[in-house]
Amino acid sequence: MAISTPRRELFIDGEWKAPLLNNRIPIINPSTELIIGDIPAATKEDVELAVDAARRALSRNKGKDWSTASGSLRATYLRAIAAKITEKKDELAKLEATDNGKPLDEAAADMDDVIGCFSYYAELAEGLDAKQKAHVSLPMENFKSYVIKEPIGVVALITPWNYPLLMAAWKVGAALAAGCTAVLKPSELASVTCLELAEICKEVGLPAGVLNVITGLGTEAGAPLASHPDVDKVQQDAVSVGVYFRNDISFTGSSATGSKIMQAAALQVKPVSLELGGKSPIIVFDDVDIDKVAEWTMLGCFFTNGQICSATSRLIVHENIATKFLNRLVEWAKNIKVSDPLEDGCKLGAIVSEAQYQKVLKFISTAKSEGATILTGGSRPENLKKGYFVEPTIITDVSTSMQIWREEVFGPVLCAKTFSSEEEAIELANDTHYGLGSAVMSNDPERCERISKAVQAGIVWINCSQPTFIQAPWGGIKRSGFGRELGEWGLDNFLSVKQVTKYISDEQWGWYKCPSKM
Repeated sequence: MAISTPRRELFIDGEWKAPLLNNRIPIINPSTELIIGDIPAATKEDVELAVDAARRALSRNKGKDWSTASGSLRATYLRAIAAKITEKKDELAKLEATDNGKPLDEAAADMDDVIGCFSYYAELAEGLDAKQKAHVSLPMENFKSYVIKEPIGVVALITPWNYPLLMAAWKVGAALAAGCTAVLKPSELASVTCLELAEICKEVGLPAGVLNVITGLGTEAGAPLASHPDVDKVQQDAVSVGVYFRNDISFTGSSATGSKIMQAAALQVKPVSLELGGKSPIIVFDDVDIDKVAEWTMLGCFFTNGQICSATSRLIVHENIATKFLNRLVEWAKNIKVSDPLEDGCKLGAIVSEAQYQKVLKFISTAKSEGATILTGGSRPENLKKGYFVEPTIITDVSTSMQIWREEVFGPVLCAKTFSSEEEAIELANDTHYGLGSAVMSNDPERCERISKAVQAGIVWINCSQPTFIQAPWGGIKRSGFGRELGEWGLDNFLSVKQVTKYISDEQWGWYKCPSKM
């Protein structure tokens, strides 16, 4: 099925505007390697216009149009956006699968989550009204104090290509609920649905400048946005961070790049939230149901074509069941249908770009050259001559010093090691610079509880891997970044807390002597 993408411009101040230099970037379908459209390539000058529009929208009518309006008013727009996405769900899912390479069923599920995200933050926006002027208990009766929650201001939202519209919804929904105005910069590798979000905002009448969407290369649009002095906060994801400070668009994010973003923000004393990916462990004990856990292990590493920041790509399996479990995993992996994302039954689509495809293959070849064993997969499926497809890959005979064990691949590649004791499993799990996700598989509830406390990660899944709920916090520790998205924590990211304290006594305070009484 041939799908072309709508031609869009930059969305600035409620209108479609061509980039000032009139440059565009081709859109390549990763499943066919064919050009199916293009997106506008913004530069620093376009960023200036977008930030200016957001700044003016923040203060328009003394903020009454948006930033100081009631949360219930903002909720009306968020629900309208959710309703319009519902109308366009099938169209958006096909665009996402075509642009990004993920299976259509996954893209459709993403759209359901997008709808749920905007609806959820509409509820939280309404809840903000009741939380304003929350009383603060003080130890002195002659003072009264309360707290006001205010939008942090103009925010830069820089999003990745693995969940293009969903990651945008996580940020846009929370930012708008808080009363912020925003400039959204999606990855140049998958911008199509974010531009359609702009069209939806236009259709529902979102006030001009509240959400601006610019597309383009990281070095030309992302970096100027992240360092702009009139941006009050930057929120950025792992898959996008690298492209803002390097020309290699295949770069998937690192702690070094996160440090550069922090340095740029520090010069302006500007807050940032960073999610810098991971190399997450999945610990499998010898008391589990083999098939039940095998499926979760597959999902934890191969969902979204393996392009998940939290992918549980380091399998730590008990030596008593290692051979049986790995053999069963191979059978499960060979049963996964790898195909064009729009084909019925597709469970693993194409890697997002040629550069990322080559990077994944390089990881696999390096693992082999270092002495690891490719148990299954490791190359392009024989029946797919075009497209950036990689078979689901399982690698064994891995040492902890190997690149494949220590570095994030961002592809459908699982590497495995065995353990003999609970202490060894925890040590292997924590032997990483990252700390985003983790999973433990066991029928012993007390053991699972111990592991969940001992593992150094922002997220722990017990007897599952990768379930994500809008209501629960998302984020990592160590070099996986800091800050939390989703739930009330996601809303708090975009709020500033103001203390208001009032002296209510008729008596003079009396610290200094009054001149008239001397």
